[in-house]
Amino acid sequence: MSKRYTVTDGKLLLTLEEAREGGYVVTSPIDPELITEAETVSEAFANARDALRSLQVSRAKLLKKLAATSKSR
Repeated sequence: MSKRYTVTDGKLLLTLEEAREGGYVVTSPIDPELITEAETVSEAFANARDALRSLQVSRAKLLKKLAATSKSR
């Protein structure tokens, strides 16, 4: 069983699980769609922020598309 750590920088709450090949698999208990990987804890926060920005953009596009679809009905 790999070791799992919960870390925070005061803004993000992340779970880091040691990967077999080294580094960490990074997830968040607050947003189950966030998943990335990193070699260090600081890289985990940077990658998680980047992944969250991508998720926000995708979600905004989806909401816009759903709104357009519902208006055309």
